[in-house]
Amino acid sequence: MQQTRFPVYFIPHGGGPWPFMDFPKNDEGKGPWDELGDFLRGLDAEIGRRPKAVLVVSGHWETEPLPTLSTAAQPPMLFDYYNFPPHTYELSYPAPNSLELAARARQLLSNAGIDSAEDPARGFDHGVFIPFMLIYPQADVPITMISLKNTLDVESHVAIGKALEPLRDEDVLIIASGMSYHNMRKFRSAEPDHVAEAIRFDDWLTEAVETPDPDARAQKLALWPDNPDARACHVPDHDHLVPLFVAAGAAGADRGTRILRTTFLGKPYSAFRFG
Repeated sequence: MQQTRFPVYFIPHGGGPWPFMDFPKNDEGKGPWDELGDFLRGLDAEIGRRPKAVLVVSGHWETEPLPTLSTAAQPPMLFDYYNFPPHTYELSYPAPNSLELAARARQLLSNAGIDSAEDPARGFDHGVFIPFMLIYPQADVPITMISLKNTLDVESHVAIGKALEPLRDEDVLIIASGMSYHNMRKFRSAEPDHVAEAIRFDDWLTEAVETPDPDARAQKLALWPDNPDARACHVPDHDHLVPLFVAAGAAGADRGTRILRTTFLGKPYSAFRFG
C-alpha cells in the first residue's frame, strides 16, 4: 500500500542545551522548557512512521550566496552556544548523513532554477542536535542539513521550500528548526509590555501560517517586517524565523496548523505542522 506524503514541521529548538540542564521548578513542579521537551519527545509518535531520512533547515546555519547541503558522511558536533556547563560540550549525536538525500535536494533545487552548493565539513549545530536528541534519541534516522541564505528574505526561502516539496512523497521528513520568538536581549524579561508584544506577534504569525491559500500565506509572511511587534520579537536579527518560510514553501497547498504554543517567562513561542 502506498504511504501518504510526510507533513512538514516548524519546531522550536529552545535555548542552548536546555534539555541537559537543571532549571528551577514552578509551584506546579514544572521547569520552563518542560512542555517543549514533552512535545519533541512525542513527535515521532505524532508523525506515526519513520522517514528514510530527515532534511533539516536550522536557524543557526546561513551561507552566502547559495543554499548549501551538508555532505559530511558522519557530521561532527558543532557546539555553537557559549558559557554553559562543561558537560554540555560533551554531548554526542552520531546520526549519519544521507548523501543520497543531499544529492536529490540539489537536483530538485537545480530543476527549479536555484543554484546550490555543498559543505563536506558542516556539523550538527544545536538547532539540529538538541531537538533530535529528543525526537530520535537513538540517532537512528539519517539527517541532512540545508542552510539558509544570508539574505534571510521570505521570497527566496519560500521558493527553496517549494523546490524541495517533492521530497515529502519520497519518504523524507522536512523539519524547519528555529524559534517564533527570538529576542536575545529580552529573552529573560517578563516585562508586561514586552510580553504583550510577543503575544500579539505570535497571534499574527499563527494567523498567517494558518491561511488556507498558499500564495496568500506567502504574501502575508512576506509582510512580517511591517508588523508593529515583529522587531521586538526578533532581535538582533530574524534568522530563527526564516526556517518557517522554507517550511511554508515545502507545504505546497497544505494548510498550516499551530500544534504547540507554550511560553518562556510569559512570552509565547509556537510549533506548526503543514499537512
